[in-house]
Amino acid sequence: MDDESIDGKQQPESVAAVLKVFAILQALSERSDTGISELSVRLAMPKATVYRFLQTMKTLGYVRQEADSERYGLAMKTFELGAKALQYPDLVELSKHHMQMLADVTGETVHLGTLIDSEIIYVHKVDSRHMLGMYSRVGRRAPLHCTAIGKVLLAWEHPDRRQRILADAELRRFRDKTITDLAEFEIELQRVKAQGFGEDREEFDDHIRCLGVPIFDRLGHPVAGMSISFPTFRYDEAKAPEVVAALQAASRDISERLGCFNFPLDARPA
Repeated sequence: MDDESIDGKQQPESVAAVLKVFAILQALSERSDTGISELSVRLAMPKATVYRFLQTMKTLGYVRQEADSERYGLAMKTFELGAKALQYPDLVELSKHHMQMLADVTGETVHLGTLIDSEIIYVHKVDSRHMLGMYSRVGRRAPLHCTAIGKVLLAWEHPDRRQRILADAELRRFRDKTITDLAEFEIELQRVKAQGFGEDREEFDDHIRCLGVPIFDRLGHPVAGMSISFPTFRYDEAKAPEVVAALQAASRDISERLGCFNFPLDARPA
């Protein structure tokens, strides 16, 4: 990386400093708990420069440093800053109570995710009370085609936009049960919309089942998805309708608070 230029043009020192800051932030977002030496090599910056910028960002609260080590990662303040870029900044706040209640009732991990590019990104989560649960973190990206949240966001998306999104999406195989054929996936989206919820049947992570529903804005457009993840040995098929009903009730309340008073899940196709 040329610290002093972009697009082949010389940049003032202040601009070069900004480029360095964002290069470091981008690198930390791609790989957490990274050392100064690794960052120096990846970004082609002197170690002293990387250290100086990291210490400044740490002082400002955007970067954290592991105790007694030279490994760094992004701090929550960075996520809080990013959360302000959400189209619906109240979304997480409106969802927190419902997510906690769902986690309390089921004992499992609850996620809230939105669409970003051709993936989903988790913007909030409540962890399972059990030792064994789904590994995830706020800010983690996940594919659309093999997650419950991704499926519900696409199922209720406008057909034209859905086609544009799918044109950029790679239906990559993660597990044996991952749907990788576009025609088969479109049939899956029809099924999701007809039944009013999405499922991940061990399609993304081994031994993990997920149930998810969409959340809508005032125009009835899907702006987020909320899901509950179960290890397969704790997933009870007989209780799935109960879980889906609880998810839908939570979605209805959150959607209404976002201005949606004609809740789409109440008018599903037969």
